[in-house]
Amino acid sequence: MNEEKQGLENKVKIFKKSYLPIYGIIFLIVVAAFVLWFNDFNSTQATGAIAASVCFEGEYRVDDGEWLPVVEGKHISSTKGDVTLKGKFYFMFEGQRVNDFAGRVLVAFYTNHIGLSIHEAGLDPFVLDSEHYWFGDTSCGKSWTACEVMVGGTEPLEIHINNPHGFGNENAIDELLSGFSIWDNMEFGKSILEKGSVQRNLGILIMIVSLLFLGTALFSTLIHIKNSKILWLLGLLVLCAGIYMSYEATGVSFWSESIVLNTTLLGFSMMFYMMFLSMLIAFILKATKRIGNITVYVLMAVNAILFILPLMTDILFYDLWAWWTVIQLIANAVLMVCLIVEIASETLQFKWLRIIAFLPLVSFGIDALGTWVGTWMGGIVSQYVFIVLLAIATIMVLKLIPQNINAAAKAKELEMERIALNAELTESRMSTMMSQIRPHFIYNTLGSVEQLCELDPKKAGELVHDFAKYLRGNFGELDNPKPILMSKEMEHVHHYVSIENVRFPDMTFTFEMNSDDFNIPALTIQPIVENAIKHGLMKLQKGGTINVVSYETDTHYCVLVEDDGVGFDTTVMHDERKHVGLRNIRERLKAMVGGSLEIESTVGVGTKALVKIPKEEKQ
Repeated sequence: MNEEKQGLENKVKIFKKSYLPIYGIIFLIVVAAFVLWFNDFNSTQATGAIAASVCFEGEYRVDDGEWLPVVEGKHISSTKGDVTLKGKFYFMFEGQRVNDFAGRVLVAFYTNHIGLSIHEAGLDPFVLDSEHYWFGDTSCGKSWTACEVMVGGTEPLEIHINNPHGFGNENAIDELLSGFSIWDNMEFGKSILEKGSVQRNLGILIMIVSLLFLGTALFSTLIHIKNSKILWLLGLLVLCAGIYMSYEATGVSFWSESIVLNTTLLGFSMMFYMMFLSMLIAFILKATKRIGNITVYVLMAVNAILFILPLMTDILFYDLWAWWTVIQLIANAVLMVCLIVEIASETLQFKWLRIIAFLPLVSFGIDALGTWVGTWMGGIVSQYVFIVLLAIATIMVLKLIPQNINAAAKAKELEMERIALNAELTESRMSTMMSQIRPHFIYNTLGSVEQLCELDPKKAGELVHDFAKYLRGNFGELDNPKPILMSKEMEHVHHYVSIENVRFPDMTFTFEMNSDDFNIPALTIQPIVENAIKHGLMKLQKGGTINVVSYETDTHYCVLVEDDGVGFDTTVMHDERKHVGLRNIRERLKAMVGGSLEIESTVGVGTKALVKIPKEEKQ
C-alpha cells in the first residue's frame, strides 16, 4: 500500500514538473491579454483628452449624393468616396451641452489616413492633405491636428474629407467625429500619450526580450549549434512584433512626430513579422518542406518589389499594403495546407508545434477581414497572438540556453580531443615512418647497390634513385598532417616495389588503378604491400604475386592489396604491433578520412587487405 502511495506521489511530482512550462505560458498569456484588452477597451486614438470637448451637428453626403443627417453612433464610410460634412460645432462640458457659448476655439482633429479641408464663411480654408506644403504627405498616417474654428456660432461650416488610399480605414470619419476635443497644447498630447503608454511600453519590453533571443542566436551561431537558424528567426519575429505594438499604440504621433516614418515602420514591422513567420513555418516543415520553401522564396521576391517601388516611383508605401495583404493571404493559405498535410501524418512528431503555427496565420486573416469590413483597423487579433508566440518562444529559448551552454562545453571538450588526436596522429606518422626505415632494410638496400655497382652500374643508379625517392616520401610525411591523392601514394608504392624487386626478382607485382582521384592518408598502401611481402611471399619457397587494385562503388573508394602467400588463420588473435604499421594505418584512416582496413586470409591461399574510404567524408 505504501509503495502504491509513493508511486502515485511520484507521478504527481512528474506531472507538475512536466506541466510547469505550460502553467507559465498560460499565466503570461492571461496577463498580457488582459493588459491589451484593458488598453483597447479604455482608450482609443479618437478619445477626448479632457472633460471639455467639442461635438459636430449637421449633415453629410458622399460625393454628389443626397444629404443625410449625422447621427451619433451611425457609421459613415470613408472608403466609398469623398465625404462632405456641413453643420456647426457646439461645446460639451462634463457630458452636458453648453448652448450659451460662442467663440473661436482651437479644436483637435484626429485623422486616420485621410485629408481634409475646413471652410468657413469669410475665411481662408484650412487644408490638410497630401499636397499641403506644411504637412507633405502626412495624410498617409494617423495624427492629431489643431485648427481654430467657430464653436456655438450661427453660420454653418463645411469639412471636405478625402481618402487618398480608398482602403484600410473604413471607420476614419467615425473616429474623426467622435474625436473632436479642445486642444490644450502640451496637456492634450500628454493625455493622449498616457492612453497608449501600456501598449507602447509592452511593445518596448517585447523588443528588449527579442535581444535575449538574438543574443542566444549569435552565441549559438558562434559555437556552431544546429538550431541557430530557428533562434534567429524567433528573435527577428519577436523584434518586429514589438515594433508593431509600439507604433500601433494610441498617440504614436505625439511619441514620434514623423507621421510618414511611423506609418512606414508600422507597415515594415508587420510585413517582416509575417515574412519571418513564414520562414519559421517553412523551417519546421518536413514532408512539405519544398513547397514551403518555394512559397517563402516567392514571398520574399514579391516583398522586395513592394519595398523598391516606393523608392523608385511616386507610389506611397501605404498604397501597396492592400496588394501585400492579398499576396500574404495567398502565401498563408499555402502554408496552412502544408501544415494540415504535416499534422495528418501519423509518424510526424511535435504536432503541437504545427498546430501553434496555425494561430498567427489565422489571426492575420481575421485582422485583414476585420479591417476590410470596418470592424476594426490593424492587427488587433494578431497582437494577442504576439503574446502567445512570445510566451512559447521565451520558454523555448530558456530551454535552449542551457543546451547551448552544454554544447559550448562539449565543443571545448571536442577541441581538446582534436588537439590530443592531432598529437596522436603526429606520433602515429612518426611511428609509421620509423617502422618503414628499419636498419636491416637500409643495409640490405645499400648491399644491393654495392653489388650492382660492379655487375650493372646503370641498374645501381636506378636503385639509388628509387631509394632516395622512398626516403624522401617517408621523411616528407612528418610535415604532412593532411591526406594526399591516391595517385601520389602509388608513386611511393612504386619506388618501394622497385627496391624490393631487385632483392626478390622472382616476385610479381601488378597494379590496376581504376580510380586514383581521391584522398588517402600518406603511407597507407606501401606498408600493406610490405606486410604482404614479409609475412606472405617471403615464406614461400619461390616467387609469389601481389596485386594492387583501386576502384570505387556508389558509396566508397576502395583499394585491394591481394597476395598468394602463405596466409594465416584469422580465428587466431594476432598482435598488430608485430606487423608493420597496421594499427597506425587503421587509426589514421579512421581519424583523417573516416576509412577502415579489413583483412581476410586463408592458410595456404593468401591474404586480402581492403581499404575503404566513404565518399561523403570531406576528402
